[in-house]
Amino acid sequence: MNNEPSQSLSKVTKNILNKHGIKLNKNLGQNYLIDKNKRDQIINFGNINKNDVVLEIGTGIGTLTIELAKKAKKVIAIEQDENISKILAKRLKDEKIDNVELINDDALNVEFPEFNKIISNLPYQISSPITFKFLNYDFDLAILMYQKEFASRMNGKIGTKDYSRLSAMLYFKCNVEKLTDVSSESFIPKPKIDSTVVKLTPKENKISDEDFEIYSNFTKALFQHRNKKIRNALIDSRHIITSLDKKEMKKLINDVESEKINEYLKKRVVAITPEEILFLSKELNSIFMN
Repeated sequence: MNNEPSQSLSKVTKNILNKHGIKLNKNLGQNYLIDKNKRDQIINFGNINKNDVVLEIGTGIGTLTIELAKKAKKVIAIEQDENISKILAKRLKDEKIDNVELINDDALNVEFPEFNKIISNLPYQISSPITFKFLNYDFDLAILMYQKEFASRMNGKIGTKDYSRLSAMLYFKCNVEKLTDVSSESFIPKPKIDSTVVKLTPKENKISDEDFEIYSNFTKALFQHRNKKIRNALIDSRHIITSLDKKEMKKLINDVESEKINEYLKKRVVAITPEEILFLSKELNSIFMN
């Protein structure tokens, strides 16, 4: 592989940061991509055209933003750090790029303008909440970079250490496809572990919004105790799904007559499929709410 493009982007990034006296904070997920080859690969994965409105979270100084803007109709760029946002605004002005809507705010707290694609090197520390937030929006595809371990949990297989609340939540919402790994050497400052780029493609709704909300609560309750039996996990996390006290909850579960439900209640959380969680959540919710 020709390393010169990577070195060139690294030099540009370092010069810009040094010029403005910016020291990146790894604790805030400020790890900037300096590998041009990987940057271009990520952009190509998005298959962007002049009809696309692209959402980017955690823009940094615009390593992705500027190149996305050259291909898309519009880029909605959200950057929380005020100083970094000002640097990007100046770069956009200097390069006469006028199709970027730059939002200096916390992506977790703002309502996203309309978009159809997401392409982002996400700040690591918000990977989980921002992904769940994406699920509330309609989009065609998302090309997202996560820490490698997190990406593995997005598509975790049932019964494995990677099977998680994240896996179960994404199951009904989108297909998850691993695209490429990115070495920690491709960033400044260098993170402790490698990253993975994934593609999310939304599925047509298999369940109603109401059922998914119930499913979501049960999934959250269950995976707080992923190695416990489902019966015990639900009792221990009852506050997430009901206002019943422990005694009332135990009685209702003990009084369940359905053999199918009782078989599921004996399973460990890590061994139950998303479809089984959905079945249980609908059946038990009607019992707990009576």
